Amino acid sequence: MKPLSIEGAWVHEPRMFPDERGSFHEWFRGSDFLASSGHGLSLAQANCSVSRRGTLRGIHFADVPPSQAKYVKCVRGAVLDAVVDIRVGSATYGQWELVRLDDETHASLYLSEGLGHAFLALTDDATVVYLCSEGYAPGREHGIHPLDPDLGIEWPLDVPLLLSEKDAAAPSLADAAAQGLLPRHEDCVAYRASLHKAEVTNR
Repeated sequence: MKPLSIEGAWVHEPRMFPDERGSFHEWFRGSDFLASSGHGLSLAQANCSVSRRGTLRGIHFADVPPSQAKYVKCVRGAVLDAVVDIRVGSATYGQWELVRLDDETHASLYLSEGLGHAFLALTDDATVVYLCSEGYAPGREHGIHPLDPDLGIEWPLDVPLLLSEKDAAAPSLADAAAQGLLPRHEDCVAYRASLHKAEVTNR
């Protein structure tokens, strides 16, 4: 797994094995994940979303602890996935990185606890699956507006964007910070350290 510029996020670019029948690839390998993150992937929930072109989902995040880490893959079509550092006190706070996920390269993206996540569907019927470390809990789920001008995420604007009512009404990063909604970087680091410690203890 290759680390991104935002600490706590990695991309996995699998080796493809095509033949006359189709293709095969490994989209997750536990040993590689452990070597990169320092702990195993705890699977509590698996989600699948299908989006028309121009659909923009996010920016979503959850309270830390335990938050909700995500391992994301696009199995049909293509999306532009955004990792957003919303961790107060982080050296890259307010920064973002875009990763294209599609059904050709079959790359996967891992976002650890406390990072914001969003994606834009680049094709019709873009199908995204993601493995989650924790189940959905409405009381600790939050959002930031994906078009917040202060964040300035460079979404392609060649098609009208389609947002849910909830995402369209989400606060800016500054407003979310003022409301005390954002995770603290030190809490995210401490929680991930506890996962690493539990991994070592259980070996």
